[in-house]
Amino acid sequence: MLQRSGHMNQTGTGFSELELALQMGSKQVDAVLERLLPPPGGLQCRVQDAMRYAIFAGGKRLRPFLLMQSACLFGVAPVQALRAAAAIEAVHTYSLVHDDLPCMDDDDLRRGRPTTHRAFDEATAVLAGDALLTIAFEIVADPDTHPSGEVRARLVAELARASGTLGMIGGQTIDIEAPSHAFGADEVILLQRLKTGALFEFCCVAGPILAEAGGEHEERLRAYARAFGLVFQITDDLLDVLSTAEKTGKAVGKDAKQGKATLVSLVGIEAARARAEDLAVQAAEIVAPYGAPANSLQALPKYLLTREA
Repeated sequence: MLQRSGHMNQTGTGFSELELALQMGSKQVDAVLERLLPPPGGLQCRVQDAMRYAIFAGGKRLRPFLLMQSACLFGVAPVQALRAAAAIEAVHTYSLVHDDLPCMDDDDLRRGRPTTHRAFDEATAVLAGDALLTIAFEIVADPDTHPSGEVRARLVAELARASGTLGMIGGQTIDIEAPSHAFGADEVILLQRLKTGALFEFCCVAGPILAEAGGEHEERLRAYARAFGLVFQITDDLLDVLSTAEKTGKAVGKDAKQGKATLVSLVGIEAARARAEDLAVQAAEIVAPYGAPANSLQALPKYLLTREA
């Protein structure tokens, strides 16, 4: 397990301060999701219950936090940022619901409790995931997210790309093929950049898109997201090797059992840890020009090095 090197990072932002910000952001996003998700009722209430079961199962709300912090760099109205943040959490949760299905990873545990298909049934889980993906685009396309139709269209297009075959679904497809292929580092990084990193990219570019800040800022935040995404994935792979189901709230040791290559399996624990530390520094440096408003974005990659779940 990666250990804390101290309670302060190079930006001077305490991890306790960052943890508080994460908790506050999570509560804000949950409040918006509570309002935006349809209340269970009528003959379709079972799938609506399943949507809520999945999305309110806990979790750090890391992707919404990234989006809100990206938006803060440019003074985006909180209501706009929170709606976009709720949308990305809906997409992320849909991906987890489907990823847990027997035809995918066949997991029984997610965030410390039964997966959605175990708590309900497979068909309901499929429909709940579909509904979460659908409502994400409904949220983003609504004028309450931004008064400009052009901006909303950009967000829809960016979210669709991040979620589709050039993003998360493409990465999941490669992941399905992984056990039967001898992937090297380049293939593993591509898999991770698509399956996990693409949604991080959306989160980070959504801020400048909402602010209409321009392509230079979008590319800077995209570069940050790519470094951040690799830090996240390497630490996730380390947890899969070194942690326990009790700590992570999900099954561990899956990659080794399935014969999937990861950067950890390819280069070893210590080299992977060193790579994650280098990438965390790199990510922090990318957003350093934004000054104090970027303190949380600078702290977050280093914070990931301490994660235990």
